[in-house]
Amino acid sequence: MSRNDAAQAVTQMEEDAKRRPKTRSVRPLRTLVPFIAQYPGRVLAAFLALLTATAATLAMPIAVRFMIDNGFSSEDAASIDRYFLAMFGVAVVLGVASATRFYFVSWIGERVTADLRSAVYAHITTLSPSFFEVTRTGEVLSRLTADVTLIKTVVGSSASIALRNAFMFVGSAIMLVYTSAGLAGLAALTLPAVVVPVIVFGRMVRRLARASQDRIADTASHAAETIGAMQTVQSFTHEAQDRAAFGEAVEGSFITAKLRILARAGMTAIAIVLIFSGVVGILWLGAQNVLQGEMTGGTLGQFILYAVLCATSIGALSEVWGEVQLAAGATERLVEILQVEPDIKAPENPKALAQPAKGSIRFEDITFQYPTRPDISALAGFSLEVSPGETVALVGASGAGKSTVFQLLSRFYDPQQGTVSIDGIGLCDMTPQTVRGALSVVPQETVVFAKTVMDNIRFGRPEATAEEVIQAAKAAQADEFITRLPEGYETELGERGVTLSGGQRQRIAIARALLRNAPVLLLDEATSALDAESETLVQKALTHLMEGRTTLVIAHRLATVLKADRIIVMENGAVTAMGRHEELLKQGGLYARLANLQFNQQAAE
Repeated sequence: MSRNDAAQAVTQMEEDAKRRPKTRSVRPLRTLVPFIAQYPGRVLAAFLALLTATAATLAMPIAVRFMIDNGFSSEDAASIDRYFLAMFGVAVVLGVASATRFYFVSWIGERVTADLRSAVYAHITTLSPSFFEVTRTGEVLSRLTADVTLIKTVVGSSASIALRNAFMFVGSAIMLVYTSAGLAGLAALTLPAVVVPVIVFGRMVRRLARASQDRIADTASHAAETIGAMQTVQSFTHEAQDRAAFGEAVEGSFITAKLRILARAGMTAIAIVLIFSGVVGILWLGAQNVLQGEMTGGTLGQFILYAVLCATSIGALSEVWGEVQLAAGATERLVEILQVEPDIKAPENPKALAQPAKGSIRFEDITFQYPTRPDISALAGFSLEVSPGETVALVGASGAGKSTVFQLLSRFYDPQQGTVSIDGIGLCDMTPQTVRGALSVVPQETVVFAKTVMDNIRFGRPEATAEEVIQAAKAAQADEFITRLPEGYETELGERGVTLSGGQRQRIAIARALLRNAPVLLLDEATSALDAESETLVQKALTHLMEGRTTLVIAHRLATVLKADRIIVMENGAVTAMGRHEELLKQGGLYARLANLQFNQQAAE
C-alpha cells in the first residue's frame, strides 16, 4: 500500500469512527488521566491561561458599562481615553492568554496522543497469535489511528473549549445576577426556550449530514465496484441494471441532502427568531428600567453582553458534548486492547540458554488445541527429540500438525499437556524473546517490508554492519541480483516486495536467517512455489544456511528432504513413522503412497 493509499485508508477510518453510535457515559475518559498527569507543569499553565482568558472576557462588559455611563460626558472628555485604553489592555490580556492556552492545550493533546498510540502499539506487539486469530487487522488499525485521533480532538481542543465555556457560563451567570437579579430571572426563564430548539435542530442536522455522507459513500462504493469490473459488466450486458442501481443511489443521496438543507434552513429561521425575540424582549424591559431611573444605560449594556456570553457558552457546550461522547467511546475501545493480557508470558524468574546454544530440541508427549478450535487436537501425544546439528523433515497431509510443531517451538502457543525444551530448558521457563532468539525462520511465504534491501536483510539482526549484511547476501546467492537493482542494497523494495520475484524474495529471507546466525533453523518448505532455476539457487543458499545448525523442515515436496537425517511422518497430530527415505519406502504406509504419487507424477511430466 502506497503512502497515499494509506492516508486515504486512515481518513476513511476516521470518518467511519465519527459515525459510530455515541456512548452515554464519559467515565472511560478517566483512563487518560495517567497520560495527562505526566505533564503537570503544562497542564497547570494551560489551566491558568484558561482562567485568565475567562476573567478577561468577563471584564469586557464591565469596561463597556463604564464607558457608556461615564465615557461620553462632555464634562470629562478625557475619561473616554482611559476606558478605551482599559478595553485595549483587556483585549491584549485576552489575546495573550488565549494564545498561551491554545499552545499548551494543543501540545498536551499531541503529546498524549503520541504517548497513547505508542503504548497501544507496544502492547499489541506483546499479544499472542490467539488475539489476532479473533481480531481483524483492520479493527486493530482503526483503534490505533481513528480512535486515537478522536481522543486527540478532545484532549487537544474539545476539553479546553468545554472548560472555557463552562467557566464562561458560570461566570456570566453570576455576573447576570449581580448586574440585575430581575432581568437575570427573566433570562433564565426565556433561555431554555431559545437554546433547546436550537440544540434539537442542530442534532437533527448532524444526523442528516451523516446520513447524507453514508448515501454518498454508497454511490462511491457502487461506482468503484462496477468500474473496477467493467469488462465483466459489459460481458454480461449488465450496463442498464447498474445504471439504474447507481441512479437510485444518487437519488437517495439527493433526497437525504434535501432533508438536511430543509432542516438547516428551518433551524436558522427558528434560531434567529427566538434569539432576537428574547434579546428584544429583555432590551425592552431593560429600557423601561432605564427610563424609570432604576438602571443606567451602561448597566443594561453590561447585562446584554453577559446574556450573550451565557447563551453562546451553552450552545458551545452542547456542540462539544457530542465530541466528548465519541472520544469516550474511542477510549473505551483502546482500553479493551490495553486490558488484553498476552497468553504467552515470561516467568517470574526466567532461565537463559547457555551461549553458544547447542540447539537440541525435545517435544515430550505434547497435546495441544488451538484456542479457536478447542475440540480438535492439533497435536495428540506428540513426542520428538532432535540432536544438535541434525536435519529432521516433517511430512504429512495438510492438517497433520507440521506447522503446529513450529508454532509451539517458537512459543507462540504453550501446549495444554507435555513440555517443549531447547538444550534441556523448558520453553515455559524462558521468556518468549529468549526462545525466539535461538531460532532462525525461513517461511514459505516470505515477508518483505517496504524498506531497502539492506534494512530487510538486517531485520534478522538490527545491529549488523553493512559488511555483514553483504556477506550474508552473498552466502544466500542474493548478492548477484541485488547489485543489479537500481540503487543496489539501498533500493526500496515496495510494499510486500512486489518488485522481486519469488526466488529473489526467498533468498532475501535466507540472507536474513544467515545474518541472525541462530542455532536452530526452521524451514517451512522454502522452495515449494519456485521454478527450477530459482529452486536450484535457493537450494544452494539453504545448504550454506543449514551447515552446523539443528534444522527442522516442513516438506510438501519430498524431493527436497531426500538428504535429511530423519524424516518424521505425521498423521492427525501424531508421529506414525520415522526414518530415512529408503527405510520409509520399504515400510509402506502414508510416506510410500505420497512418494509414489509425487515421483510418478514428476516422471510423467
